[in-house]
Amino acid sequence: MFDKLLMASLLAGTALLGPGGAHAAGYPEKTIRLVVPYAPGGASDILARVLAQKLSDSLGQQMIVDNKPGAGGTIGADIVAKATPDGYTLLLADVAVQTIAPSLYAKLPYARADLAPVINLATFAHVMITAPASNLSSFADVLKRERANPGSTSVASSGNGTSTHLTAEMVNSLAGIKLTHVPYKGGGAALADVMGGQVDAMFIGSPPAMPLLASGKLKAIAVTTSKRMAALPSVPTVAESGLAGFESIAAQGIFAPNGTPRDIVTRLNGEIARIIQLPDVRARWAQLGAEPVENTPAQFASWLDGEALKWGKVVKDSGARAD
Repeated sequence: MFDKLLMASLLAGTALLGPGGAHAAGYPEKTIRLVVPYAPGGASDILARVLAQKLSDSLGQQMIVDNKPGAGGTIGADIVAKATPDGYTLLLADVAVQTIAPSLYAKLPYARADLAPVINLATFAHVMITAPASNLSSFADVLKRERANPGSTSVASSGNGTSTHLTAEMVNSLAGIKLTHVPYKGGGAALADVMGGQVDAMFIGSPPAMPLLASGKLKAIAVTTSKRMAALPSVPTVAESGLAGFESIAAQGIFAPNGTPRDIVTRLNGEIARIIQLPDVRARWAQLGAEPVENTPAQFASWLDGEALKWGKVVKDSGARAD
């Protein structure tokens, strides 16, 4: 009888480890693949390469960055969602692959539950930018113009259904205005036309905006975070400029395939949380206008749930669909 009870206890303990639990104690034992679902050179890629080097050093195994661009990040996200849940394939992506894509795409190849949140790496503001010579000097100017002449203000985006588009749609919904949306096939062409004055304004993530603002090629008139950005302290928020309570945050996170052992997720969270507080990493984040975030997997998951509800409503109300 004692032998049977002992065996039952051992089996129960093994079950609690979760899928692949036997591998957690010695993790990592081989190279880790960090999938970035965008082309090289963007914010996700920059963060990934900084993180991969630091994690390679701290974990004692190489972490390689594997760029898999396409379909707004959903191709790379699907690769990770369908990977073996053993901690050796991870995703670093804009959280839109979890918060916006499920509402935006009629047929998404993965479900939100297929990607387990590990950690929120950084949050970014969207910056409302105009040409330096524009007569729009504040978000209040935009509201004043739109209320006097609805639809007279054009806003560029990097494509239908992108966060640059949906942020403008959220403004429309909350302010009761109708900014005229001008979609582009990518951010570069959109920025060029804003700089040239062909389009009035754009909500753009802080990483591509920062160097253009520093060089004087663009003017920032508002940021979309609830508090002013440390990197742009003189630029007011949308909320303090006439649209109380407004907030639109872009973020980059790490995800693992659902079923990855909790021990591994917890270890990765702890290692990454330590790394993003290192002075040299914080300095690199600051150059991108990024704010490091300290959070557990559970806290990240809860935040993502709230963001998915918020953006799902914006997508539905606007009728947005992916290009």
